Amino acid sequence: MNSTLNQTSITQRVRQVVLGLSLLGLACQVSAQTQVDDAWVRATVAGQQATGAFMTITASSDSKLLSAQSPVAKTVQVHQSTMKNDVMSMQPVEFVALPAGKAVTLDPHNYHIMLIDLVEQVKEGDKVPLTLTVENAKGEKESIKVEATARALNMPDHSKMN
Repeated sequence: MNSTLNQTSITQRVRQVVLGLSLLGLACQVSAQTQVDDAWVRATVAGQQATGAFMTITASSDSKLLSAQSPVAKTVQVHQSTMKNDVMSMQPVEFVALPAGKAVTLDPHNYHIMLIDLVEQVKEGDKVPLTLTVENAKGEKESIKVEATARALNMPDHSKMN
């Protein structure tokens, strides 16, 4: 009889642990509001002072990308490139809207993250750490750590844009 009581007690404890772990797993999924895919940075040449970071961001609720940071640059800004009268220009923006469930692509021709005053050359294959700050419609902020791979790309040098 004592053996049956012990077995029941152990079974109850196992169920409690399983339930607790399940709830913890759900809490982690809920807190992961924003997903970042295909993050990359354009590799630089020696002496180049700026480059861009690009990725696809999907938020589970209406949100906005507010800012980014990286230890590879003294200044990091969210920018938008535009074409007007055959002239490409680039300006910092306050945020990038992230509509719920829709993938927003940051690319060289539209929104992107500028890494300015690089502390060293970014070489092809380097892993560049970025931390994105995203705010949802409730005003809750989320920090997302991203590792972007440096890729060589034949495109205009961002540091020469107005």
